[in-house]
Amino acid sequence: MADAGLLQTSLIWVAYAVAVVLCLFAATITTFTWQTPRERSAIVSVVAIISLTSLLATVLLLPVDIALVSATSSVSHGAKKHWATPERVDNILLMLKIVYYCLYTFDALLCLLIIPFAYFWYEEYDEVEFEEEGRTWTSRLWSAAKYTLFFLALVIILFLLGFFVPAAGDDVDGHWDLDYYKNLISQNHGEKALTFALGLLVTLGTFLYVLYTGAGLALLPISFIKSAPSISAPQLSATTASQLEQNRERQRQIEMRNAGRQDEMPRKDRRELDALVREEQTLVRRERLAAEAQGEGRSKLYQFWIKLCTLFRPIKMLGGILLLVLSVLIWVSMLITGIDKAKNSVCKQKCGYILGKIHVFQPINWIFIQSAKVFPIDYILMALLILLLFGSSITGVATVGIRFLWVKIFQIRRGRTAPQALLMATVMLALMILAINYAVAMLVAPQYSIYGTQTFCTNEPRHPGEQPDCSRNSSHIRPCSESLKYAHAKDVCTPSVMSIFLNRITITWPFFGAIDFWAQFAFLAVFLIVLVTAIFSTPKVNMAELDEDAEQDEQESLLASTGRRFGATWQDLTGKSRPRDNVRIGEGSNTV
Repeated sequence: MADAGLLQTSLIWVAYAVAVVLCLFAATITTFTWQTPRERSAIVSVVAIISLTSLLATVLLLPVDIALVSATSSVSHGAKKHWATPERVDNILLMLKIVYYCLYTFDALLCLLIIPFAYFWYEEYDEVEFEEEGRTWTSRLWSAAKYTLFFLALVIILFLLGFFVPAAGDDVDGHWDLDYYKNLISQNHGEKALTFALGLLVTLGTFLYVLYTGAGLALLPISFIKSAPSISAPQLSATTASQLEQNRERQRQIEMRNAGRQDEMPRKDRRELDALVREEQTLVRRERLAAEAQGEGRSKLYQFWIKLCTLFRPIKMLGGILLLVLSVLIWVSMLITGIDKAKNSVCKQKCGYILGKIHVFQPINWIFIQSAKVFPIDYILMALLILLLFGSSITGVATVGIRFLWVKIFQIRRGRTAPQALLMATVMLALMILAINYAVAMLVAPQYSIYGTQTFCTNEPRHPGEQPDCSRNSSHIRPCSESLKYAHAKDVCTPSVMSIFLNRITITWPFFGAIDFWAQFAFLAVFLIVLVTAIFSTPKVNMAELDEDAEQDEQESLLASTGRRFGATWQDLTGKSRPRDNVRIGEGSNTV
């Protein structure tokens, strides 16, 4: 039986290791896809790849945590499995804690030391100083390290504050009626310092999570739904060629009409000629974009990839609709849990609104509990849920950009992201990861994230230390929750390590818990506002190199309904356009 437990836990860790390797490949592709080729730096690329891999490994550790604690319990019997002795369970939890501590410590070092050093190392490079003024690499290294010392001092101050400042959770005489909460406040000074630093980082990440993840969760499905172009590349190319020919013919007419004049060209003709020249430049750029969209001058493999992407546009649109439904379901679940916590929390703001048990129906949590009946559906769904929130954060950062209040500092665009912007975005994502873990464990699926699929038998054990027996009465089997008043329940129900970390933060430092909890309602408000705006806003033609004036003038003639989107998809797939559409688009759009 012990071998069965070892095999099950080993498979979970092997699956996690495979996922981390896949994350490394994904991080590599993402870094080189988003970073601008002309400003690539080896140290920036390496740091970005390692950071993104570490972030993905951290965010995917929560499903592993839930899977391991759930594996120790028998759902049908409401008791620990025979191999899950207290020593084995403690070893599993210890291994999880070590991995959590290592990943979070590494993430903190990346955000507060390594990434800032890489940022200043890149900023200190000046080709003129190195080639003409004789600046050495040693001076560049010292300059980057000098600026990084500030962040090192910040790390030291954070741990000293957490080590010496008294916390609200230190009051052991407080009214903590349940053993679960009493165990959370029993910690040494080292754990308290780490708890303070982690709580501060979670709170900082929550502010970014509200803005970027809230907006990204609404924009991600909309981007899938509106991914199909309103006009096909062959049709755009044909229409642009026709308009360009008309433009140049009109320029020739004006020039020939004024060829024999000895004085200057009349103002009216000059204004019209200048407007035609500007329009010609815009049409030439549009013609080049259409050629690139068709894969002209590229290999056959690249052209095949374009056709394949075109073929799957309707499927991508359908996937966007499903993501939209899922996003709304997440929003509803978080709202239900938030209201439940605000009303029925066992200790309100004193412990960060910890909820003993769910009092109302919560759809996401119910889905996870039901999917747990078929192994390993629930773990896959949890991983996909966390990746959805992580992907929403990336979408939010790419859409909103890196800002200070209303001032945009850096813009995140595919193939045009500066190295500094890539590093700053990585730090922001690291902080948002902490906030995502809090949101999933505390609001999205609170009961499942804390205890997984564990159940316990309400019958009293025959002898102290024995497992309770519910083989004859399965109705006495209940799901585990924090508000367990049965003395033997703590021997069966093992909370996930992530939930222990987060609840320890909210109990030890209630100020952090209150901010993190009420910020979730701000997240819900941002999601709702962005979703309504994105649904009812008019889509724009995706031509990044066209100026804004040209794009506004083209909206009336180039935007199309959903039916024409599928028509554009078919034309991109066949490589042919209909002359009737060319004439229709050419009408009423002689000026750009």
